Amino acid sequence: MNDYIRAKEVYAKFGVDTDEILNEMDKIHISLHCWQGDDVNGFEKDANGLSGGGILATGNWPGRARNGEELRQDIEKAFSLIPGKHKVNLHAIYAETDGKYVDRDEIKVEHFRKWIDWAKEKEIGLDFNPTFFSHPKANSGYTLSSKDENIRKFWINHGKRSREIANEIGKELNIQCVNNIWIPDGSKDLPANRIEHRKILKESLDEIFSVKYDKSNIIDSVESKLFGIGSESYVVGSHEFYLNYASKNDVMVCLDMGHFHPTENIADKISSILTFSDNLLIHVSRGVRWDSDHVAILNDELLSLAKEIRRCNAYDKVYIALDFFDASINRIMAWVIGARATLKAILISLLEPVQLLVEEENKGNLGIRLALMEEFKTLPFSAVWNKYCIDKNVPIGTSWIDVVKEYENGILKYRD
Repeated sequence: MNDYIRAKEVYAKFGVDTDEILNEMDKIHISLHCWQGDDVNGFEKDANGLSGGGILATGNWPGRARNGEELRQDIEKAFSLIPGKHKVNLHAIYAETDGKYVDRDEIKVEHFRKWIDWAKEKEIGLDFNPTFFSHPKANSGYTLSSKDENIRKFWINHGKRSREIANEIGKELNIQCVNNIWIPDGSKDLPANRIEHRKILKESLDEIFSVKYDKSNIIDSVESKLFGIGSESYVVGSHEFYLNYASKNDVMVCLDMGHFHPTENIADKISSILTFSDNLLIHVSRGVRWDSDHVAILNDELLSLAKEIRRCNAYDKVYIALDFFDASINRIMAWVIGARATLKAILISLLEPVQLLVEEENKGNLGIRLALMEEFKTLPFSAVWNKYCIDKNVPIGTSWIDVVKEYENGILKYRD
């Protein structure tokens, strides 16, 4: 605690009240993605495995969750090591259907009853995602933009069912549910006609969004991608496509940190989007070399993202969710590393004396602005982080690693 008292005094010299910042952290809730816990397998019965759709988790670390009970148990363990109160992000393939195969166009809210009851017990919110991959009807590489009317109708109905479920989740939990659409549609090699699939996608989205729901229950978003597995040359749902669609149809844009060119920093896009849109969804991941979703770490990209949200004064407008999957390391460890890194970046951004930077910028003192930016990088953030963890009754430093090891030795290693 002496470290925190000294840090508080240092920050106070720059006009920052660390106690107030810790209170601000209580208002920020990130969404923990369930699919990290089971390598994006889901619980569907009699499906054709991971066919269709460009999703791949690599690695074979022991202890993968095999059912809803195990997955929720693992999420609870991860939450016990992550400071703050947060949400859980579901995909449609995590429906629990009592061993019966229920196809995607037939799912109902009752198939997520265990998740909803669990969320009520834990007093947390749930977010939702229709699953447009890992299905025989995605094998062609096209779903909502397919030229095959039967394929397209199937996926449109899945999108509609998913929105119904998300709306009911938000209503029952009394916590707004984010419903995010991502599709893998695209071509491995050069297409001859790009616009036709995009016109079809627009029509499909129009039909899915034709039913209007109370935004206090559900907020819709669309997620772009630069390229992916099986869509290296052309992605129908590009950033430009969805940016235009969202702006014209009162839908939120999702920016995934791993869905852009490796040299492209999405932080610069935030202020442009928020100038015209009320909200924005960020999927936190770490792209490595090409389209990939590595575990988030406290790197320059994540810090830039958090600082830009803070400088836009937009933490009440930006939804933050994790989206990575790594089966080569302990899955709970992956969750905790990524979540703690994201929260550290948020805390650092809130502690930054932005008002002093803006003041010097407005005076035209750009050298002083740059000098302050550099000096602020070494402010005693870690003492404030430790105080935050202590206040939330989670381990500080590396002590949480031993908790995961004990859980692995006591529970995970006994799973087949």
